[in-house]
Amino acid sequence: MTVSRRQFVTGTAVATLGLATRASFANPFGLPLGIQLYSVRKEMAENFDGALAGVAEAGFTEVEAAALPKKPAKEIRASLDKAGLRCVSAHHPFRDLHANFEETVAYDKELGCQFLICSSPSFRTPPPAGSHPAMALDDWHYMAEQFNVMGEKTLASGVHFGYHNHTPEFAATEGKTPLLELIRLTDAKNVTFELDCGWVIVGGANPIDLLVTHPHRFSMLHVKDFIVDPHAPKGTEPKVTELGLGGIDYAPIFAQAAKTQHIVHAFVEQEAFTMPWKQSLKLDADYMKKFKG
Repeated sequence: MTVSRRQFVTGTAVATLGLATRASFANPFGLPLGIQLYSVRKEMAENFDGALAGVAEAGFTEVEAAALPKKPAKEIRASLDKAGLRCVSAHHPFRDLHANFEETVAYDKELGCQFLICSSPSFRTPPPAGSHPAMALDDWHYMAEQFNVMGEKTLASGVHFGYHNHTPEFAATEGKTPLLELIRLTDAKNVTFELDCGWVIVGGANPIDLLVTHPHRFSMLHVKDFIVDPHAPKGTEPKVTELGLGGIDYAPIFAQAAKTQHIVHAFVEQEAFTMPWKQSLKLDADYMKKFKG
C-alpha cells in the first residue's frame, strides 16, 4: 500500500467521475463520497434501481457492494451505471469466499471492484449446529493463513483483498487481540484492512491508536455513529444513529487517517435509520462534506 498507489486509485476515481461536482467529495481525504450498500439493503430488495437513485440523490458517487439482489453482474453494473454510481469494493463472508472464491472474484471484477473484502470470519473446524462458541486463537490464525492465500490470488487478478472488522476482533483471546494477530500474520503486500471505526469503538478499542501503530495496513474506512449509554448493562448493543447525532467524534480520527496517506476509500455505513431513509442518507453525506482536509 504505497502513496503512489493511493494517488493512482484516487486519480482513476476522479477521472471516472469526471462529471461529479465538488460537493460529491468527502474532504478529509479528497475522495469521492462513498457508502456501503448494506445501508439500503431493505430498499434494494424492494426496488433496486430506486434505492440506487436515492443513494445518488443524497450525494454519494462510490459504493461498496453488499446485500445485492441475485442478478447477473452485468445487470447490477448496468443499474449502477444508470444511477451514476461506481462500485469500487464488495463485501463477502468468509464461508462464501471459501466455497466460491473464483466465481466471486470474477463477479466483483465485472462490477468494477478494486477491492474484495472479507466481511466476517469463520472457524477452522465448524462447530456443532446450534452452538455459538467464541472463536479461538487458532481460528484467527487460520483466518490469517487463508487471507494470505486469497490475497495472493486476488492481487494476481488485479483486485486487492482485505478484511473488515466488527467487535470480536478486539475481545482478548488467549492473551491476544485477534485483529492485531491478523495484522501480524498477514502479508502486507497481499492483505489490507478496512477499519470500521464505529465497531472499533464499540469493541473497546481506539481507531486512532490502530492508525498510529499500523499506518500502512489500513486502506479503507467505515464511518458510522452510535449512541452509547455508559450505564447500560454489559453486552447491551449500542443504538445506531446518523452521523453527528451520536457520540463518535470523527474529526481526530479523520485527521490521523489522513496523515497515513493510505486511505483510498471511505464508506458511510448506516446500519439502521432513525428517520426516513433518504433524509438519513442526506444527513450522512452532508456530515462527510463538512470536513476540511
